[in-house]
Amino acid sequence: MLLEAFGSILQLLYLAMLVLAVVALVFAVTAREDAYRAADKQKKSFWLIILGITVFVNLVIPILFLQIAGVIASIVFMVDVRPAIKAVSGGGGRRGGSSSDGPYGPYNGWR
Repeated sequence: MLLEAFGSILQLLYLAMLVLAVVALVFAVTAREDAYRAADKQKKSFWLIILGITVFVNLVIPILFLQIAGVIASIVFMVDVRPAIKAVSGGGGRRGGSSSDGPYGPYNGWR
């Protein structure tokens, strides 16, 4: 029974790694090529190859070492490259607002 629980936890972990890789790959595919250069990040083709290999490894060759390397690559893309691309592309989540705007309007420094 304990081994079955451990096996199901591992299956959920493998599924989470696959979902992260697929989501990162989708974001990499949908971003514009010039946004990568403007954000001073690696080329779009580099990220497509790395994330595509990650998805392939998670689906076909479940070798834990390669999966961990792919998770690291996916996390780097999601927390470093994607926000930089969104900032350059103008998709920062705010429409027409300033970076100093708070939830109730602009911050004016207690003036």
